[in-house]
Amino acid sequence: MLRGDKIGLRARHETDVPVLQSELYDDVATRSKADSRPWRPIAPGSAASPYTVSDPTDDAACFSVVQLADDELAGEALLWGIDLHNRMAHIGISLRPAFRGRGLGTDVIRVLCHYGLVVRGLHRLQIETLADNAAMIRAATQAGFVAEGTLRRAAWVNGDFADQVILGLLATEGAGVTSTVRLPSPP
Repeated sequence: MLRGDKIGLRARHETDVPVLQSELYDDVATRSKADSRPWRPIAPGSAASPYTVSDPTDDAACFSVVQLADDELAGEALLWGIDLHNRMAHIGISLRPAFRGRGLGTDVIRVLCHYGLVVRGLHRLQIETLADNAAMIRAATQAGFVAEGTLRRAAWVNGDFADQVILGLLATEGAGVTSTVRLPSPP
C-alpha cells in the first residue's frame, strides 16, 4: 500500500466493487460529470463495471482509496492513459459522498503523483476536469499542478456543453509532492 498523510492507495478488493458501483457509478449526475463516456446502466456484479478487479496493465493503474485512520474504503484513484513512450499519464479520483470535503483529495493526488513520477518514472501527469469542479481544481493546485488552459465547451454533460480545465505537473516540479508519501520499510 502507498500511504499519504490521511489516505492509502491499495489494490482493489472484490468487496470494494459493490460499494464503489453503488455510491460512485450509480450516482448518475456525478458520474456523468466525471467520465467522458455517457452513463449507461450496469447491473451489480457485471464484468462491465468500471470497478471490476482485473490484472494490472501497462496503460492504467487502478487503486482503492482507504482512510488510514480506520481503513475504511473512501473511493477510487487511477492513473489512466499511461503513455510509456512520452512518459505521461492522466489522473482521476472519485471519493464516496461521505468522504468528500475532508481534505482527502489533495492527499490522494500527492500519493498518485508519487506513484506516477517516482515508482513508474513518468515525466508528466495531467488532470482534466470540468471548470465548475472547484474541489478538484483546488486539490490539484494544492498538490502542485498548474492550470494550463481551458477547453471551451468541450464536454457534453447532462444535456449541455461545459468547459474543461487542463492541469499539469512535470516531474521536475513534483519533488515536494512526492516526498510526503510513506513507503513501507524493508524487512
